[in-house]
Amino acid sequence: MGTPTQSRAGSDASLLAAARAGDEHAFAQLTSPYRRELQVHCYRMLGSLHDAEDLVQETMLRAWRRLGAFESRTSLRRWLYTIATNACLNALEREPRILLFPTGGEADPPPLARISWLEPYPDSLLPEDDPQARLDLRESVALAFLAAIQHLPPRQRAMLLLFDVLGWSAAEIAELLETSPAAVNSGLQRARSTLDTRPAPRPSEHEEHVLVERFVAAWERVDIEGLVELLREDAVLAMPPEPVWFAGSEAVGEFFATVPAEGDLTRIRLVPTRANLRPALAAYFDGQAYGIMVFELGAGRISEIVGFADAAKSFDRFGLSDQFVAGS
Repeated sequence: MGTPTQSRAGSDASLLAAARAGDEHAFAQLTSPYRRELQVHCYRMLGSLHDAEDLVQETMLRAWRRLGAFESRTSLRRWLYTIATNACLNALEREPRILLFPTGGEADPPPLARISWLEPYPDSLLPEDDPQARLDLRESVALAFLAAIQHLPPRQRAMLLLFDVLGWSAAEIAELLETSPAAVNSGLQRARSTLDTRPAPRPSEHEEHVLVERFVAAWERVDIEGLVELLREDAVLAMPPEPVWFAGSEAVGEFFATVPAEGDLTRIRLVPTRANLRPALAAYFDGQAYGIMVFELGAGRISEIVGFADAAKSFDRFGLSDQFVAGS
């Protein structure tokens, strides 16, 4: 009797043969185990859930059309990542992303405030951790990390993600990008010089749960002082796609006291959810789906809030209703 690995290899070989013969169902079976991780890869490259979904569809279409050229000397997973990465690079070349605000001023905005296309990613769509990855899944989908790498040139971004996140070698990346390993190592060095990839301390699920509960309770009481007490002094609020940000707990508190529903927070109901492996709250304005706030915690308080005011179009991806339901 063969081992489970041998059985899987035999099954994949049969599916591959059937797919090459034109069996679309066999192709779907063969590629479905990789769809989630490919979508997250495209999301890291572009920062947009909707663009990532489109690019995975494009990747699968290209793979189906080119299946006859697939050589078994490489793994199907690596071949699909090659197609997906090139699809992302082509998309970025067709429609270059324009960062908001120049840098170098007296008060540079945080990277999050310069990325108008950034979108939250539902935890329910994330794959399991990749044991071959160099960077923890939680860190690789952090909004601050995603915003920071959007500032990199697309090819440098691909190099960084393939090497630091997926664990590819410089030689493998060079083959994909049709360049030299030396050029890849140089690109990685330049990319890393602009990033801080040190992992932040990870709060416990209990800490996250308690802090979010306290935030919701203070919000429902319209207790601005209570909200501010939950923030670190250097907390930042950004609101993609709006080109605005608030730095410092007092500034964030003033925003909550005046801007959402003109300060009448009772018109906005909050429902807990999860995004980017962080606690999040879905907001309903007058009972209708409105936006999502994603929280980063540090030292027992909230260090970062990213509010996505146009996230109503993504509520279904989070398993959320488009209307507020009491007790949800």
